[in-house]
Order: sequence, then structure tokens, then C-alpha cells
Amino acid sequence: MLVLKDIIKDYPVGDRQFRALNKVNMELHKGEFVAILGPSGCGKTTTLNIVGGLDRYTSGDLIINGTSTRDFKEKDWDAYRNNSIGFVFQSYNLINHLSVLDNVELGMTLSGVAPKERKERAIKVLKRVGLENQIHKSPTKLSGGEKQRVAIARALLNDPDIILADEPTGALDSSTAHEILNLIKEVGKDKLIIMVTHARMYADEYASRTIELKDGEIVHDTGSTVEADKNEGYEPNKTAMNFWTALKLSFNNLRTKKFRTTITALASSIGIIGVGLVLSISNGFSRQLDEVEQDQLVGLPILIGREEMQIGFDRAGATSYIPEGAEENEIVVYDPDMAVHTNLFTENFLNHLALLNEDVYTNMHFEYGYTPTLITERDGVPEIVELQDLGFSTFIVPEEELGEYYTVKAGTLPQNQYEVVLQMDEWNVVEKEVIEALGYDSTETLYYEDVLGKELYVALNDDLYIEQGGIFLPNYGELETVADNGVTVTIVGLVEATGDTVQYSNGGIKYLYELKTTLLQANAGSTICTTQLNSDTSIFDLTNVTEEQKEMLLSFLGCNTSNPFLIQIYTDSVEHKEAIKNHIAVYNEGKDVDDKIFETDLAEAIGETLGTLITSVSVVLTAFASISLVVSSVMIGVIIYISVLERTKEIGIIRSLGGRKKDISRVFNAESVIIGAFAGLLGIAITFVLTFPINSIAVNYDESLANVAQVNVLHLILLVIASTILTFIGGFIPSRIAAKKDPVEALRVD
Repeated sequence: MLVLKDIIKDYPVGDRQFRALNKVNMELHKGEFVAILGPSGCGKTTTLNIVGGLDRYTSGDLIINGTSTRDFKEKDWDAYRNNSIGFVFQSYNLINHLSVLDNVELGMTLSGVAPKERKERAIKVLKRVGLENQIHKSPTKLSGGEKQRVAIARALLNDPDIILADEPTGALDSSTAHEILNLIKEVGKDKLIIMVTHARMYADEYASRTIELKDGEIVHDTGSTVEADKNEGYEPNKTAMNFWTALKLSFNNLRTKKFRTTITALASSIGIIGVGLVLSISNGFSRQLDEVEQDQLVGLPILIGREEMQIGFDRAGATSYIPEGAEENEIVVYDPDMAVHTNLFTENFLNHLALLNEDVYTNMHFEYGYTPTLITERDGVPEIVELQDLGFSTFIVPEEELGEYYTVKAGTLPQNQYEVVLQMDEWNVVEKEVIEALGYDSTETLYYEDVLGKELYVALNDDLYIEQGGIFLPNYGELETVADNGVTVTIVGLVEATGDTVQYSNGGIKYLYELKTTLLQANAGSTICTTQLNSDTSIFDLTNVTEEQKEMLLSFLGCNTSNPFLIQIYTDSVEHKEAIKNHIAVYNEGKDVDDKIFETDLAEAIGETLGTLITSVSVVLTAFASISLVVSSVMIGVIIYISVLERTKEIGIIRSLGGRKKDISRVFNAESVIIGAFAGLLGIAITFVLTFPINSIAVNYDESLANVAQVNVLHLILLVIASTILTFIGGFIPSRIAAKKDPVEALRVD
């Protein structure tokens, strides 16, 4: 059955070689109880380890059922130990953080036996050794004899061909020693039993064959008393520990060190907490930004100008600067002065725009380049007002939504195009230029009632311009008449823009879009407009003008009512804005770049700009917080290495049961995974709890920061995964160190 042929085993000792076995030869057969005797250091245990596949011979051959082991690989020896060898050690070599049942089952888990069958067989064997009532106990609660019975049960579970007992009675009293030896002999009567012992009385009483060693050589062999077995070859089943078994071993080990495991996980979770809080705050800001875009910024119009617009980081129509056929790695040069895309507001496009579903927009404003002339009265004397000083501009939000974007401090919001309001800030501050442009002395104290009812006059072309010698001149000498015949607008309210309102300017006079329409209609048929329309020279100085210059003059005078300079489309939801953009995209289908229309979504552009800033800050903060994750992974590596040192004997036990190096790595990788997952879960739990005080502090600082820290479930899941992966990486090197440990040396560790 088993043949040792000229076995030599040398150990390196410094620069020399120590020969532990010197050409040992023996044939061992099934049914024998062989006792190996000899003084300490004679090679008894070395012989046992070589027979058990724990140690390798230097030369010679170990033949199993006629099969040489000279070409055995590591995995073959692992399978051999698992299938054919059952070890019974002097120090029992039980794993204390596993129950009696789990200790016995361990060898069979490496064989891939189903859990149910494994448990049934383990209980059956434990009954056979008289421990059926102790299966759930920890080995630390058993007596020496009971521990050895557990070791015997473990050795028998896989029904091995060979039982190797290394001083099985060395730690037992005489009475218990006899019980154990009787048990070994009884349960192994149809197997090959090899026992190493110092006690000749036990060898004489129980062994059927005695072999004595001295200085690594056989000096006496009583010979075999059984017939030689028929050699049928040897092909053991391969072993493999599944990851769940590795997890169970590691989990039970960590459970015995609850405090250290918790402290380790807590320290490792610091990085997770840091990253989690940054992501939570970033997520909160992003959600608030989305809400602002949905609730406040959605009121900002989609702009379609004659030339492209740049808002924040967004450049509408940027694709128009990419030449056709440009390669992917080609650098495209952009010259903003030479290559600005121009939107052509053709009749076809304007007709297409008119087909836009009225349900998706609230207002559509057309700006034609008209600059009205305003007149105010200062101490009863009319004078021209600079529009820039007055801040004279239209509301950029729909008329029906003014109440949502402006708070009335005095008076009312405008009800028609002839009513305007003066915008100020929350402290009633109005710029000096605005006050003086209205005709007031900025050094005197003003009150609400002084401004309410103030009238401004918009001059009409037929009164403002008079013809003299074929050219038109401003009628500044009769401003009073110009004012009386003009369109009168009255300040009916003083308003403050709400905090979330986005404005082109901070203050000044605001009017309704309908005022521009009224003025254009009043001026379109004026004499100066008709004259300029039919002339190729300027009506102001009779110089020749190009078509483009002529169009600019007509627009300035309010004569252009057909070819807009800017289109503003207002809507009430992000979904409707997408519908508007899709409508424009339909128009662009199949057209050359020069003929396409590019729009600018103010809300989207502002949102993307702010979003980019938030993302950039979040990335930087996350990068800093992630440093602690890397440090944590290094710390985990140290902790796992300490665990390797603490569990060295366990490594030897698993290897003696047929565990592969890969299985040992798997055990410690599983420990890393458990710690990493625990640290991740602990980190996200603490992160979630910390969002409450953060939100409480933030809302006290500024109400707009309510719920600024909001966890994202996906982020939490990814953080747990990241923690698990990083700790796995951190524990990888220690797990490889564990796998490379010599099983014989590992078993000697106390």
C-alpha cells in the first residue's frame, strides 16, 4: 500500500545540511498498527510528516498503491492529505474559534461535500467517539481526552486509508491514554495506523509492528504481519475550499476578537465617513440646484440670438466651429472674432417657430433692436434720460409669474404696458444714477410716496424727429411737446426681487414686454421710418449705408417689426423646455451648419456652470478624503498580518487536512473582505447619522441650506464596495505570506 524507498531528508542548518533521514526503506500495509520508536531527534516525526505529505523528501521515493510521488505537484499532495491521511496530534491542533462539529467537518469542506451530508457524517463519527452531546461546544471547554477524541473524529471523517498519530497520548494521563489508544485501534482496525511514541509499553501493547529509528536510520523492524495489498494506482480527488467556508472561518475568528475588530473597522471607516460626507453634501447641493432650476431658473427664457451666446462654460452652437471631416485627434482652432455662428431668422424658421405647441411655453418675446427715447421732468423741465442710467429694461420672467419672483414693497405690480415699477434691494437701496435719471436730487431724502405715480414719457418718432434739408434731426427744442405727445408710463410699484431670482441688472425701471410692442406699432409707420426704408443713404447725414447698416438704423428707430434680433421663449417646466429645444432640432434636421438655429438655455447654462463648480470642489475634497482610505488599506494590511501570526497554527491545521495554499489565501482574503465590508457599513451608518447635525447647523446658518447633506443610496453602496475592495488589496500581501508558510513549522507554533 505505502512504500518508502531510500528516503533521504536533509535540512539546511546555516551553511551545512543536517540529515534527518538516511535511506529509510519500509513497506506499510492496510490493517497494520505500526509504532515508530526512538529517541528524540531520531527522525520519527520527520518520517510521519513525509508519509503525511506535510514535508517533502530530499531524495528517494514515496510510493502510494504503486504510484510514485516524485512528480507530485503541490495540489497533488494537498489532495493526498485530504483523501488518504487522517492526523492525530499530541497537542490536538483544534481551532478554538470553531465548534466541535465545525472542527470535525473542516476536512470534508475541502472535499466539496454538501453541507447536509457533511453534518450527518460528522455527527455519526462524533457518536462513534462518544461525543455526540458535545457537538456545539467550543474546544476550550473540553478535557484533554475529549479534545483528542475530537481530533480522532476529524481524522476519521473523510474515511482515510492512513491514520497518523504523533504522540497521541503525550498530553494525557495513563488512564485516558489507554482509552484513546483503544479508540484509535478500534476505529482504525481496517486502516493503516502509524503512531510515533516514546512509550515502548504502548507500542508493545497496541502495535502489530514496531519500527525503531536512530540517527535517521531504521535499526529494528519487527516486520509486517499482514499480506501485501494489491497495487491499483492512486488518483485522489482534488480539494478546494469554497469562499463561504473561508468567510465562516474568518468570521468566527473575528468574532472572538470583537473589540479589536470593531476598533479596526472604526479606524478604517474614517475615510469612508469623509468621502461619504463630501458626497452627501455635494448630492445635497446638486439636488438643491435641480430644485432651483425646476422652481426658479425654469422661469428664465430660452434665448435665440442672431449670434451665438456664451453663458458660463456653455457656448451655444460650438459644434459649428468643427470643420467637416475633422479627425478625432485633430485640434480645432476657434477664433471668436472670425467664426461666430449667425442664426438666420428666415421666414421659414419664424413660421416653424409659430407652429410651436402653445401648451409648452408661456410667453414668446421678440426683440427688434429698438432703443426708445425716454423723457423725464426735473423741477418741471423735461429732459432726455439715458436708458443705461435708468436701468430701463423688460422683465425676463413671464408676466403671470411676476408675483413669484418679486415682492411688492409699495404700490402694485404693473397691470398693463403703461405701468412700470422701480426695483430696489431688500434694504431699499437704489443706485444713485437711477434716482437722478428719474429727475430727483440724490442728496435729498426720498420716500415711497415720492416715487409712486412718477411719470416717464417715451417719445414717438414723428414728434422726436423733424426733417430739415433732407435729413432728420432730434426735436430737442420742443421736448415738452414731444413728451406730451409720447407714450406715458407711470411708476405704480416699488419691488424687491426674491433671493432666487436671476436678474440681468440689480435695479432700475422694469416694464412689461407689451410696451415694446405698442411702441413698435406706433413708430413703424412714422415718416422717418418710411423715408429710411426707401433710401440707401442715412437719414441722419445722407451718407451711403450698406444693407446691414440700414437694417441697424431701422431697428434703432423702431421701424423693424419683422426680423428680430433676439427671441426669448418662456416656459414653466424643464420638460417643456426640452420640448421647445426638440422643436428647434426638428427645424435643424438635414440643414447645413450655417443654416441651423442654435439656442441658449439660460437656466441650463447657469445650472451647468454651478454644477461644474460643485463637482470640481467635490472632486478635490473627495480626493483629500480618499487619502485616508489608502492609509486605512495599509492599516488593514498590518492587521491581517498580525492575524496571520496569531493564526499560524490554524494555517498548519488546514494544510494538514488537505487545504491548498490558495485556500489559505482565501481564508485571509475573506477576513479582509469582512473587515472591509464592516468598515464600509459602519462608515455609511455614521455618515448617515452625521447628516442630521450637519443639516441642523447649516439651516441655523442659512435657511436655504436646509437638507444640504443628503445621502445617496447608490453612493453608500459604492462606498461599501470601495471599502471592501481596498481592504482586500491591503490584505492581499499578508494573505500570500500566510499561504507560503510551511505547514510543518506552522503546526509547531504554540
